[in-house]
Amino acid sequence: MSPETENPERTLLEQGVSLPGGRARRLMQGWLANLLLMLLGILQQVALIPIFLKFWSSDTLAAWLSLCAVGNLIPVADLGLQLRSINRFLALRSRPGGDDQTANFYASILAVYLALIALLAILLGIALVLFPPSISLGYHSVPDFDASLALMTLGMLVSIVGNPPTALYRARGLYARAVGLQCVAMLVGQLGQIAAIVTTGSLTAVTLAYVGVQVLVSVYLVTVDAPKTFPYLRRGRMLTSWAWVVGQFRRSFSFAAASLADLVLVNAPILLVSALVADRIVVAQWGLTRVVAGLVRATCVLVSQPLAAELGHDFAVGDRDKLSTLYARGSVLVSVLAATIVSGVLAFWPDFFVLWTHGAIPYDPRLTVTLLIGAVATAPSILAGNYAIYSNRGALLASIKGAQLALFLVLAVAGGAYAGVIGVAVALVCSELTTQLGWLSTNIVSRTLDRPVVHLAFLAVITCATTLVGYGLGVLISAAVPGSGALHFFLECALWLAAVAGISLPLWKEKARHAFAGAIPR
Repeated sequence: MSPETENPERTLLEQGVSLPGGRARRLMQGWLANLLLMLLGILQQVALIPIFLKFWSSDTLAAWLSLCAVGNLIPVADLGLQLRSINRFLALRSRPGGDDQTANFYASILAVYLALIALLAILLGIALVLFPPSISLGYHSVPDFDASLALMTLGMLVSIVGNPPTALYRARGLYARAVGLQCVAMLVGQLGQIAAIVTTGSLTAVTLAYVGVQVLVSVYLVTVDAPKTFPYLRRGRMLTSWAWVVGQFRRSFSFAAASLADLVLVNAPILLVSALVADRIVVAQWGLTRVVAGLVRATCVLVSQPLAAELGHDFAVGDRDKLSTLYARGSVLVSVLAATIVSGVLAFWPDFFVLWTHGAIPYDPRLTVTLLIGAVATAPSILAGNYAIYSNRGALLASIKGAQLALFLVLAVAGGAYAGVIGVAVALVCSELTTQLGWLSTNIVSRTLDRPVVHLAFLAVITCATTLVGYGLGVLISAAVPGSGALHFFLECALWLAAVAGISLPLWKEKARHAFAGAIPR
C-alpha cells in the first residue's frame, strides 16, 4: 500500500465535504443513544448491586467489582488502532476513489485486529496459568474467581474485533448506530446477569452473561451490519505488508499510550485499594463510591463524544468559525451538566447509599465529596480530550495522560500508605486537576478559541454557581421533607428535579437560549 497522507484539510475544504444529515439531527441522535447507554450503565452499576448483595457476600461483590475493573482495562489491547482508524477514515472519505480506499484499509486493519487478538489471547492464557489472579488480588476465598477472570479477560479481548466498524461509523456520521447496538448488548447482558445470579448464584455464570453478549454483537457488526451499511466494504482487499502493519502501530502508538493511561486511571484505583487495604468492606465501599463519580465522568464522555465527532469534521475542513462556536458552547454544556448532577448527588447520596446497600456498607462522606468535587472540576477536560482524539493530537494526549498516570501512582502509593482510601482519592483528584484541567484544557482552548482565558474564567464561575445553587436547593428540600426511607428519598429527589426544571425554564425560550449562547466567550 502506498504511503498515506495524514493531513486531509485541503482536500476536504476544496471539495466541500459534509456529513449526512443536519448537525442538530446527528447530535440529537447521538445524545439520545448515549442517554440510553448511560441509563443502562446506571442500571448495571447501581440497580443490579442490591440484587447481587441479596445473593452474594460482600467479598463476592468486591470480587465482581474487581472483575469489571479488569474487564474495562482490556480495550487497551486495541493499542490505539481504533482511534488511528477514525482519523484515517475521516481523511479517506473525500478523496477520489475514497470508498475503494476505505474498503481496502478496512479489510487490512481488520486482518491486523484478528492476528492481534489471537496473539494476545495466547499470551494472556499463559499468564493466567502462571500467575493465578485469586492469589495476587486476595480473592482466594471466592469460588471460581480465577475462571471468572479468565472468562472476563478473554471475552473482552475478542470483543474488540468490533472496533473497525465502530470507527467507520463514527467517521461517517453514524455514531448513533454503533452506540445503539452497544445498548442492545448491554440490555440483553443485564437480563442474562439477573437470570444467572437468581438461578445459579455463580460468579462465573454472571461473568459469562456480562461478556458473552458483547462478543456476539461485535461479531455481528463485522460479519453482517457493517457490510450491509457500507456495501463497498465487500470490495475491499487486504493490502498489508510488514512495513504497512508496522506503520499502523507506529501511528497509533500515541493513542495507545493515552488510552492505556486513561483506562488505568479509571479502573486501576480499585485494584490498588484492594492491594493496600486488607478490609474487604472498605474495598467495596471504595468501589461503590467510585461508581457515582464514574457515572458523572461517563455522562460527560457520552455528551462529549458526538460533539467531538462534529468538531473533528470542522477541524478537517478548516472551518474555524464553526469549530470555535461549537467548542465553546459544548464546553459550557458539559460543565453545567456535570455541576448539576454533582450538586444533586452531594445532597441526596447519603440517603441513597443506605437504601442502595441496605446498610451493609458504611457511608464515607469524605471519600464521596473528594471524588465528586474532582469529577466536576475536571469536566471541561473531557471534551478537550475527545476533541484531541478527532483532531489527530495523539502525541499531546500521550504526554498528558502519561504525566497524569505517573503523578497519580506516586501520590497514591504515598497517600494510600498514610491515609488509606482517602489518600488514594486525593491522589486521583490532584493528578486530574494538574494535568487534565491545567495542561490539556488550557492547551486545547488556547488553540481553538480567540479568548481562552475569558472562556476558562466563565466556565469556572458558571460551574461553581451551578454546584452551589443545586446543592443548596438539595439541603433545603431534604430538611423540609419529613420522614425517612425510600419514600422520603424519592420525594426529595422529585422536588429537587422540579425546582431545577423551574430554574432552567427560561432557557426553553428560543430568545433567552440564543442570548445565553451568544454570551459564551469564544
